[in-house]
Amino acid sequence: MAGHESKPGYLFSTIENRCPRCRRGKLYVSGNPYRLKTTLKMHPRCPVCGQPTDIEVGFYYGTGYVSYGLAVGFSVFTFFAWWILIGFSVHDGDHRVFWWIGLNVVALILLQPVFMRLSRSLWLSWFVKYDPDWETNPISRESVERIVPGQMNNW
Repeated sequence: MAGHESKPGYLFSTIENRCPRCRRGKLYVSGNPYRLKTTLKMHPRCPVCGQPTDIEVGFYYGTGYVSYGLAVGFSVFTFFAWWILIGFSVHDGDHRVFWWIGLNVVALILLQPVFMRLSRSLWLSWFVKYDPDWETNPISRESVERIVPGQMNNW
C-alpha cells in the first residue's frame, strides 16, 4: 500500500497536532497557534482519513485538566532547570526565586496557545485509536455514534 511507508510515531504526531487515527492529517485549520482568532479552529474531519474531530457535545471540556497538567509539568521542569543552572536563594540581594516565578509566569502566558492545542491533540488521541489500515477500514461507529447533529454548538 502506498500510504504505509512508515508508521508515524505517537509522540511526534501528537506534538505536531496530527489526526490520531491516521497520524497524517492536520487537526487545525491554521498551523500557527499564535493566530489567536483561529488558535482552536479545527477541521470538522481529518483532511486525510475523514475522522471526525468533534466526537460529542462538550467533548473538549476535559482538555482543561490536560492543559493544567502540561502547565504544571512545564513549571516543574523550569524550576529544576533554574535550580541546577542558576540556583535559588531568597537571602541574597538577587532574590532569584522571584525572578524564576516572574519568568515562568511570562513563559506560561506566551505558551498557553501551544498548550491549549497540545491538550486537545492529546485528549483526542486518548479516545481515537491509531488504525494502521485506515485507508481500507471504515471509521468505527464508536467514534461517530455519540454525535447528535441537532445539538452541536447548542451550548
